[in-house]
Amino acid sequence: MEKTKLQWHPAFGAALRITLQDEMQYLEMHEEHLLSKKPLQMDVLIIKKLQDVQIKKTIGRIFRKHNIIEYKSPDDSLSVNDFYKVYGYACIYQSNTDRIKEIDPEDMTLTFVCSHYPREFLKHLERVRGMCIEYQGGGIYYLKGDPIPMQLLITPRMSDEENYWIQSMRTDLRAGEEIRKLMREYEKHRKSKDYTAVMNLITRANWEQMEVEKKMCDALNELFAEELKEADNKGRTEGRREMIFAFLKAGADIKMIKKASGLNEEEIETIRREME
Repeated sequence: MEKTKLQWHPAFGAALRITLQDEMQYLEMHEEHLLSKKPLQMDVLIIKKLQDVQIKKTIGRIFRKHNIIEYKSPDDSLSVNDFYKVYGYACIYQSNTDRIKEIDPEDMTLTFVCSHYPREFLKHLERVRGMCIEYQGGGIYYLKGDPIPMQLLITPRMSDEENYWIQSMRTDLRAGEEIRKLMREYEKHRKSKDYTAVMNLITRANWEQMEVEKKMCDALNELFAEELKEADNKGRTEGRREMIFAFLKAGADIKMIKKASGLNEEEIETIRREME
């Protein structure tokens, strides 16, 4: 695949919408929100439309009315300069209004998202700004000690359960079960533009691993061509059982086995238990 610069930010916006989809009715999200007529813009601005609604997803528990998000791609790092840039965005966003305190500073939050633990960034906040870092679990850190609530999200450490698509925006996905799971999850939502945007980005970012997975699937189908043929010759019971034994031993996933055998998941699971 031709080496091109990956556009991580649009896919991150899509992954964010996926993660918060159950509560997006209470949120209004602006990507690359312009702060002025000049090209000065935030990565993401999320406006909570109803103040009394508590966002349940862990990444949104800190949210107030106006929530500014800075996202760093896997190849980028979060620096001290980034902190002041984003803090400056918050100040400009708050002040660039028609009325005084039209945006209340107490109604703002900052979220920093990156793939690598920003040691120097956090040291600076502790030493120079007197802030403290509190780990909340699941790759989420609260940065306390400033009037504006802040949080740091380390994407590879985030939980699969709540933040699967944000957590999967990496360049080091492993061929095998990790990529097969990604494909299974995408299959459920392939008609969604947001899921498609994220999946396209992840595929390009992990092209070599995707190729390995594809070749492995092709190789398994070729390897067990004889078993498939024998299954047809022996009939629908014993031949298929032998074929499924072979597939399971080779680590093939359920979807591949279903397609090859024509059996449903319950029937395959029964045969799998016979192997134990």
